[in-house]
Amino acid sequence: MAERPIPEDLALLVRLLNTSDLEAGLDGLVTPAALAEVDPALTLAPGELPALRRLREALRAAGLAHHVEDAPPPAELTALFARAPLVVEVADDGAALLVPAPGLHGLPAFTARVAAVVAAAEARGEWRRFRVCEADDCRWAYYDQSPAGRRRWCSMRTCGARAKMRAYRAKQTQAKQAQQRAGEGPMPPAGAPAPSGGERNGGAATPPPPRP
Repeated sequence: MAERPIPEDLALLVRLLNTSDLEAGLDGLVTPAALAEVDPALTLAPGELPALRRLREALRAAGLAHHVEDAPPPAELTALFARAPLVVEVADDGAALLVPAPGLHGLPAFTARVAAVVAAAEARGEWRRFRVCEADDCRWAYYDQSPAGRRRWCSMRTCGARAKMRAYRAKQTQAKQAQQRAGEGPMPPAGAPAPSGGERNGGAATPPPPRP
């Protein structure tokens, strides 16, 4: 079965999140010029970059919550969207779209644009396919193109393979520990005499040495 194509609006969010490479310890959102990697038309003041990084990490929390049960709730994203209102715009052909409210500029305008992307993706049933790699040392963003929508890692060949190997080794260790515990047997009660040599040697009694 063919994979789903990545919607262009969600691809914008993937590009935004992947300006941060956790594994390499690199962050691309340090200068306004780096915004071209996200969107060539995006322009922000240098002082808005920290707030953009905050938006990026709030989106990362949402992508992780889509498939990791114990992930922290992405409450901050709601707070950020509340400061970037949307309005319904009706086109000449009658189509209705959510667009940034008039008067927004810079980061608030971009945040409203991101909110519109999220709303549109939710309406299409695709928002939960925007995900973040489950590996703690990766957290790379991706669009889940699998037919069942259950992909957990950015790549099965790298993070997925490492996770499965760790799970296999942990299972092997648990099995060995269980075998060791089963082989020890119950401890003798306190005060019980130590087993004789015959008992230690499988029941065959060892004769005492001859007297001189």
